[in-house]
Amino acid sequence: MVAWFAANARDLPWRSAGCSPWGVLVSELMLQQTPVSRVEPVWLRWMERWPTPAALADARTDDVIRAWGTLGYPRRALRLQACARAVVDGHGGQVPSTEHDLRALPGVGAYTAAAVASFAHHRRAVVLDTNVRRVLARTLGGLALPAAHTTVGEIRSAGAVVPTDPEGSRRWNAAAMELGALVCTARAPRCSACPVAHLCAWRLAGMPPPTTRTRRQPWAGTDRQARGRLMGALRSAPGPVTPTELESSWPDADQRGRALASLVADGLVVRTERPPERYGLPA
Repeated sequence: MVAWFAANARDLPWRSAGCSPWGVLVSELMLQQTPVSRVEPVWLRWMERWPTPAALADARTDDVIRAWGTLGYPRRALRLQACARAVVDGHGGQVPSTEHDLRALPGVGAYTAAAVASFAHHRRAVVLDTNVRRVLARTLGGLALPAAHTTVGEIRSAGAVVPTDPEGSRRWNAAAMELGALVCTARAPRCSACPVAHLCAWRLAGMPPPTTRTRRQPWAGTDRQARGRLMGALRSAPGPVTPTELESSWPDADQRGRALASLVADGLVVRTERPPERYGLPA
């Protein structure tokens, strides 16, 4: 699998030898629930503008939200800036190298901590994202898809196959992630191109279907879509706008009000306290 990765890996900027641990951390937070094709151009502009945690920590919050653009889940932008400030305040501006210290940063969970420790600091770690979990569920467990949530047994099985040496585990983690992203996909796996197809328990069992169906979350007409439209309008506005000016962004008044209230509660939007009522990005 590692040999396959060496010949087939995508040339991504956060994989380059010169990428800093900060660049790796930014990429991992941006890639949460967002495909590589959308992240790469934003990451390149972001790193040019804020190449260090200190640079992002000192940035205006409204500039950070605008730079996040349409990556989705914009609260990640706020968490990333909070993460930068924590790195500056608690680690002298250097991204920590241990999973324990990484997990203490805002917005960093078990997967992200393991990924940064492995890919940025070349430490031995068990990196379990959606792609790796699917590869292991099929090759080791004979299942079409992994469980909805990571289990203790899954972590134990993954730890048993990850090489014990740090550099070997880094290469293995990257290879497993890439295999799941490009070949062992959820809907249309390309088993003929898989370097471990002859070892895959799921394939050898006749590729049985998943025992439970996963339901895709709807988008059209949801509060999430309303929030996205309103955020787009506020990002493009030169300053705070009135509720009337936001009507064209989302016609349903009740849903628009609900979406605005949730954006204010999340800290993504600020509402003026005195008349006339206006909404804008936090400064």
